[in-house]
Amino acid sequence: MTIWLPTLMTATPQDGYELAVKMARVAIRMTQPDAEVRDRLRPVYAENADALIASSQVVATHFATVAAANDYWRDNR
Repeated sequence: MTIWLPTLMTATPQDGYELAVKMARVAIRMTQPDAEVRDRLRPVYAENADALIASSQVVATHFATVAAANDYWRDNR
C-alpha cells in the first residue's frame, strides 16, 4: 500500500481543511474501490440533503483531528 498520508501537520488552517477533504475522499475510495460504482452512486447522493450534510460532518471530524494535531495553529506557522 502506498503511503499517502505521511503527516497531519499543515502550514495553515486552509491547508488543514484541504487535507481533511482529501482524507474524506480517500476513505470513500477505500470503502468503495470500484470507480464505476462510485460514479453510478454519485447522482443519488448529490441531490440528497442528508447525504451532503453527512459528508460535511465527516470532513468536519477530519478537520478537527488535523487542527488538534497542529495545535490549532497557535504558533501561526
